[in-house]
Amino acid sequence: MAQISPKLLIPESFQVSRDDITGQLGLIWELIKAPLIVPLLKLGVYISLTMSLMLFMERLYMGVVIILVKLFWKKPEKRYKFEPIQDDVELGSSNFPVVLVQIPMFNEKEVYKISIGAACGLSWPSDRLVIQVLDDSTDPAIKLMVEQECQRWASKGINITYQIRENRTGYKAGALKEGLKRSYVKHCEYVAIFDADFRPEPDFLRRSIPFLVHNPNIALVQARWRFVNSDECLLTRMQEMSLDYHFTVEQEVGSATHAFFGFNGTAGIWRIAAINEAGGWKDRTTVEDMDLAVRASLRGWKFVYLGDLQVKSELPSTFKAFRFQQHRWSCGPANLFRKMVWEIIQNKKVKFWKKVYVIYSFFFVRKIIAHMVTFFFYCVVLPLTILVPEVHVPIWGAVYIPSIITILNSVGTPRSIHLLFYWILFENVMSLHRTKATFIGLLESGRANEWVVTEKLGDAVKKAADAAKNKTNVKAPRKFRFKFTDRLNTLELGFAAFLFLCGCYDFVHGKNNYFVYLFLQTITFFITGIGYVGTII
Repeated sequence: MAQISPKLLIPESFQVSRDDITGQLGLIWELIKAPLIVPLLKLGVYISLTMSLMLFMERLYMGVVIILVKLFWKKPEKRYKFEPIQDDVELGSSNFPVVLVQIPMFNEKEVYKISIGAACGLSWPSDRLVIQVLDDSTDPAIKLMVEQECQRWASKGINITYQIRENRTGYKAGALKEGLKRSYVKHCEYVAIFDADFRPEPDFLRRSIPFLVHNPNIALVQARWRFVNSDECLLTRMQEMSLDYHFTVEQEVGSATHAFFGFNGTAGIWRIAAINEAGGWKDRTTVEDMDLAVRASLRGWKFVYLGDLQVKSELPSTFKAFRFQQHRWSCGPANLFRKMVWEIIQNKKVKFWKKVYVIYSFFFVRKIIAHMVTFFFYCVVLPLTILVPEVHVPIWGAVYIPSIITILNSVGTPRSIHLLFYWILFENVMSLHRTKATFIGLLESGRANEWVVTEKLGDAVKKAADAAKNKTNVKAPRKFRFKFTDRLNTLELGFAAFLFLCGCYDFVHGKNNYFVYLFLQTITFFITGIGYVGTII
């Protein structure tokens, strides 16, 4: 049998330039581009445009509904029965229900006094209030400080208990679950939960408990977060813009239309009977709060969101802490969706349209599609179309739809409208981590159940700055605890390089002027890649 020459299988032009590495790579690219790259990239464009339209319709729906809610819907006090609980000289405090306040914490050195002090200052009869500090701290010094703070308030006549566990099984969910098992809380009807950096106003219980007392079908009353350090740095301003939309629109619409929304894990009050009926706290995901809310809703319980009842809190001001928080907030809902979607479909206690809202709107679009389309479309697909001019992205998909979505997202924080463009660039960077976390949650792999407590700095940075400014003898903490290399984020730097190359190619060969966006996005990726975002400690 005649031997087949390899020259028959290789184009002649390829043989001529085989010593030229650049030429060979170019020929390989041309050989695979038409049959492989172009069809795959076109498919990516179609999928991205579909996801963009889904997100656009969701945002448009939310925008229309929130306008109707503000103009025509009754306030929660009018939609539900609401009568303030009055002090009665004859009955004393017996007409007030017994309320448990739980404060879970973990090595909260800078902020533990804030929440404990605020809880002890709540305007509620002392014999009808039980405060439970659930301390999972691993630092003995911090545990001692928290215990002493509890003892200090107890000496003033406050019914406060310092509670610890032998291990951190279940993390926050485990601590809350363990707290409800204690014999001294069995007579409590409701439980208010505050994280260590939250500081409720004295009238918090008086404004929220009546909804639960007079409406036996309500399981949860959720207050809005207000941020005391939103002006600390640009990172906290970006977070405020995102979270204000969540509270101003998403929570409000969910409460008004379906009496359902995700519990935010803090600054809320639960009916303990509803927690027990829903199966109690579970630690199967990193969003134990959302898990409980969905299970309680499937059993017919209603939720009320009070936008005018605000609780002060602190935003994470370091990029490292913010990244860990976003991983948990993105991975957890995706993992919960994987675990509960079939249970939601099979449920017979809730109406069909509520199922559609929970599965499609609450979970699929907001918790999965929103992260993926931002990353894949604007950080991967759109830049790649510059290198493959055969693939075209329509102007409505590349510019018009994203612009409208961005404008609708900005309604929650009018004061930061001038930061809108940078917020877009920063959200695109964070979509990289959110998308990665979403896939981890959906596939239940790797860090799916990783729980890292969000570090809060409290007044530590301010005190250090004041000490340095006044040149006091107080030894201020070092400004930099980490080396420069410890702040490097290689994933962001890699995408900065990729987008920079795409921008340069578009500047030389492109026709759509995408290089303006690509260079700005490159700078944002680079800044986050070298760790110069947020408070540097």
